[in-house]
Amino acid sequence: MSLKIGDRVPSFTLKDQNGNDFSITDHIGKKALVIFFYPKDFTPGCTKEVCSFRDQYEDFTDLGAEVIGISGDGKSSHEKFAKKYNLPFTLLSDINKEVRALFGVKASLLGLLPGRVTYVVDKHGIVQLIFENQFGAEKHITESLAILKEQK
Repeated sequence: MSLKIGDRVPSFTLKDQNGNDFSITDHIGKKALVIFFYPKDFTPGCTKEVCSFRDQYEDFTDLGAEVIGISGDGKSSHEKFAKKYNLPFTLLSDINKEVRALFGVKASLLGLLPGRVTYVVDKHGIVQLIFENQFGAEKHITESLAILKEQK
């Protein structure tokens, strides 16, 4: 089952790049969230996407939102990826693809690549935007910022 606009974001807890538990319920009610699922650390498209989120991170925080990246990579990979590219936001390890399944993020490219989908969730935990585009990584940032500005 896939999430739809207007649905409540599902509850989940994953490990972040520092090995700490990150529970989504700790963040609902505090600020909007931009949750982006990406295929893999250190690949060209994913590096471009996370660096774009990094470069515009202040735009997100100025709009009262926190950015969270999720992939199937483990803590060690996320730690190296975040350090190499100076990422100011949280990366979460969804090794068993359980959260990906909760959100309904499907594989793409003939089922070979994990999907690239961004969700904007308002402060109350309600999904406001679902943007799916495997090859237009930079569009995820543009679309997310646009919906956050509308909500201000």
